[in-house]
Amino acid sequence: MNPVKPRPSILKIAPYLQGKSELDGIKNPIKLSSNESPLGPSPKAIEAYRQAALTLFRYPDGSQHDLKAAIATRFNLPEENLLCGNGSDEIIQMLIRAYIGEGDEIIISEHAFAMCRVHALAQGADVITAPEPNLVPDVDQILSRITDKTQMITIATPNNPVGRYMTKQELKRLHDNIPDHVLLLVDSAYADYVEVEDYDSGMELAQTQSNVVMTRTFSKLYGLSALRIGWVLADVEIIHILQRIRTPFNTNAPALAAACAAILDTDYENMIRKHNNEWLKKLTKDITDLGIEVIPSVANFILLHFKPSETHTADAACKFLLSKGIIPRPVGASGPDNCLRITIGLSEENKIVMRALTEFMETQ
Repeated sequence: MNPVKPRPSILKIAPYLQGKSELDGIKNPIKLSSNESPLGPSPKAIEAYRQAALTLFRYPDGSQHDLKAAIATRFNLPEENLLCGNGSDEIIQMLIRAYIGEGDEIIISEHAFAMCRVHALAQGADVITAPEPNLVPDVDQILSRITDKTQMITIATPNNPVGRYMTKQELKRLHDNIPDHVLLLVDSAYADYVEVEDYDSGMELAQTQSNVVMTRTFSKLYGLSALRIGWVLADVEIIHILQRIRTPFNTNAPALAAACAAILDTDYENMIRKHNNEWLKKLTKDITDLGIEVIPSVANFILLHFKPSETHTADAACKFLLSKGIIPRPVGASGPDNCLRITIGLSEENKIVMRALTEFMETQ
């Protein structure tokens, strides 16, 4: 009997490896590997989640009306240009399913979301990687790779694991120079942390250009990673296309309720952003003073670059931190060589990280 065979393109995909979350012999390790919000969700979001438990026997609102209305209110957007998904990951998958097919080309900036590549390969597309020589999406590198087979371009700004962003001017220059039929996907998962004036999350372009979409998530600043909820801003025609392939109840009721409460609690949002950006600046300075290069970040994590050394390597630092009960994220093939990514944690966690890195640099 012949075995059942998958599409050949599926075999090009390596299974996703989740970051470490447990350490043998350590009951409560400091997990700084997944860019989660250490302060958790808004109390209002938690209460909305609890209230949703009372109606778990009902299907969720398939129209997603309340959450779309809340997003529209928060960002002054037309509700008909919004759609929510099971994380922004699902939305990206739907976009690629809808607009990419066998033999098409998709250009993925080097540090774009890894799942963009996975979903494109699953469709049988050819994935073209545009290098980021300055660790940020590079307009010229992307434009030079456009062919008559190009159907989509994906970038992340800020990008991961680097934490850098594409300026508003460069994002506009990129869009101004791509063909009208090419869809530009701007993944802005970390946009909620950014406090610089020359940044556009893609929101401005997505409101005015029919071939630009912006995806956002509630998994980062809003602290709702476990509920898997995200959203997209796009032209109405693109929203209508996605509605054709969206499963009827792709977003669950507790997630919708919690996200709705979270996005309207701007006081809590501002507190989270203040905590993050204060520690982002402090850790960047203090770690730099230790002799470790820190890549400038506008997100909720920092990328540590260890200079050439026989002892002070990213691998050695990772092992040392793990021995102290701290879980960082080795970037491996997803980032620059000899680097380690660390999420901004609670104040006490950040102090423990600093003590551990100081000891590492002094004793190794």
